[in-house]
Amino acid sequence: MDRNPQPPIGYYLDTMSAEDYASVALIFEQGIEGGNATYDTEAATWENWDKKHLQVGRFVVRSAENKRVLGWVALSPISSRVVFSGVAELSIYIDNSAHGIGLGDALMANCIETSENAGLWTLQSGIFPENEASLKLHEKHGFRVIGFRERIGQMRNGLWRDIVFMERRSKVVGI
Repeated sequence: MDRNPQPPIGYYLDTMSAEDYASVALIFEQGIEGGNATYDTEAATWENWDKKHLQVGRFVVRSAENKRVLGWVALSPISSRVVFSGVAELSIYIDNSAHGIGLGDALMANCIETSENAGLWTLQSGIFPENEASLKLHEKHGFRVIGFRERIGQMRNGLWRDIVFMERRSKVVGI
């Protein structure tokens, strides 16, 4: 795995700011509409989203042509307990118009490198088994399947959904 893949020509990575959140929320809502990305039924307000996510590991990828946000990645703490301070849940979303061109690779690699520099030793993700692109992206970046959570959550339409539970252990942060 390339430790620092760059976005394709014509795109660039940037640190996410509050001003980016309208675009971030729109991309998240595409994931909600698609039905295979999240249990959530609506995007949070910036204030609620900001409280639930770590300051480290928040990135967007933009079009160089118009600076439009086409994807994002962020980390959330999995617990408030100090013993789990080095473990975070990774969320990554790409705009429907930009799937398959390498934006996820660049976001993921940058987030992993940044998380390790900040002392995080484990990243985890819960992914619907139908979301094959996300499973492949996570696997490509060193995540492994550690379990399968059967009917762990119920969608608003009443359908129970499974998730594949994946984690990536840092090779840099000593554990």
